Amino acid sequence: MSVPSVSTRAGLVEMATALAEGAVSARQLTEDALVRIQAAQHSLNAFRIVRAEAALAEADAADRRLAAGERLPLLGVPLAVKDDMDVAGEPTSFGCAGEFPPKSADSEAVRRLRAAGAVVLGKTQTPELGQWPFTEGPAFGDTRNPWNPDYTPGGSSGGSAAAVAAGLVPAALGSDGAGSVRIPAAWTHLVGVKPQRGRISTWPEPESFHGLTVNGVLARTVADAALLLDAAGGPDPGDLHRPPQVSAVEAARRTPRRLRIALSFGMAFTATAKSLDPVVRSAVERLAGRLEALGHEVVPEDPRYGPIGLTFTPRATAGVRDLASRVPDRALLDPRTREAVRTGRLLGGLPLRISRRAEGALHRRVGEIFGRFDVVLTPTTATPPLRIGALAGLGALDTDRAMIAACPYAWTWNVLGWPGINIPAGFTPDGLPLGAQLLGPGHSEPLLLSLAAQVEAEEAWGRHWPAGAGVGAGGLRGFRRAGQDSAGGFPPVSLSFRFGPARQGRSLRSRRFAMAFGHP
Repeated sequence: MSVPSVSTRAGLVEMATALAEGAVSARQLTEDALVRIQAAQHSLNAFRIVRAEAALAEADAADRRLAAGERLPLLGVPLAVKDDMDVAGEPTSFGCAGEFPPKSADSEAVRRLRAAGAVVLGKTQTPELGQWPFTEGPAFGDTRNPWNPDYTPGGSSGGSAAAVAAGLVPAALGSDGAGSVRIPAAWTHLVGVKPQRGRISTWPEPESFHGLTVNGVLARTVADAALLLDAAGGPDPGDLHRPPQVSAVEAARRTPRRLRIALSFGMAFTATAKSLDPVVRSAVERLAGRLEALGHEVVPEDPRYGPIGLTFTPRATAGVRDLASRVPDRALLDPRTREAVRTGRLLGGLPLRISRRAEGALHRRVGEIFGRFDVVLTPTTATPPLRIGALAGLGALDTDRAMIAACPYAWTWNVLGWPGINIPAGFTPDGLPLGAQLLGPGHSEPLLLSLAAQVEAEEAWGRHWPAGAGVGAGGLRGFRRAGQDSAGGFPPVSLSFRFGPARQGRSLRSRRFAMAFGHP
């Protein structure tokens, strides 16, 4: 007797529901996800580590719990996390080269995923210490955009974005220190939520990058993003920031009241050249028209950013300095990272303390706009996705200038610690995704999620997939019954692997994957 199939393009909510109803097993979902990862790894390079054996064991344990009648929000659902989060038994290299020791415990966000029943498939690629809006590096090669592999998926949560956009996993955790969830979400046609600082714990770090970086979620739908946000959210006793609890799932089901929305194309001062690509502006203006059609009032208005840029650099570079000190072989670090470390040493004293003290004044200055508006709508990036290698080989200063020119809109909300959501805004004439941000004041995730869900209902973002997404090598015929033989099932695995940069011809990572899955 066969088990009813679930689409290989199923989302998080659909998978969780199918598991709870007994329509599919956790092992089936995990097996098929591993097949898809195997098929896509050589072309997309989304994963740094795949926990094949461990994930299947977790899936089998989830099936036993489901059979016993247990129900949890994510019980049996296979997910991925960014490689800046600790997974017990695996190293956390955060995009760096070298040999890192395995961690003895899960980070709090991963622990909460497990507590909700999730199966952790593996850890996704990120650039070195999460510094750049591209996911490339000598430690692992280039992570590519499922919509066009000549382009980056963005960064620094580029591996998570590529994995979700390609249908390898239904959703994933990322982190956002200057747009690192929202930028890749924009460039891969995803919903990307940067929540309020502290909403998802950064423990074992009391805060990350001196308060700039928060953990966030990437998914294909608002409902999926909300479900993952609720599951991963919550504090550790050691966290410095502990916002009041919200229900993202309930918020995503509510229709928002009529809102006053500020349409902003202004950029915070950075003393560097930057301009908005007309195709991006047109996409955001089209979304503004959609919001008006939904009954909201949209008015051109920019936040008063003032000197916010002066407070970002000390916090960012001091954060790089802190993390670089833990790298086993610092000689392997990118020269740009070493330059950031030097800057962090210079700015990590009094300038850093002044930057932190300035946050309250910035809240008042920038937050003034929320006395007149409910939400701010901006582009997520100033340009469409960059080509792979566009910033390779540049020095530190030129890299900074190039990434500010491409991504001048997201980082300000990291300084403030407030929530923002990327929503898909359309495509370039060449079919590359574009995004827009919904930005709110402190603790405004419920409002932003309800508005995003309302727009999604009209825009139907989920209709659009990159070619071949959600399909493994040779195509998948839906989810298989657990226990099928190698003619239609999944051979046993016994390894967890770590992927390095591509080699000539067939990549080393591809060969390791094939061998582990029983295909020499």
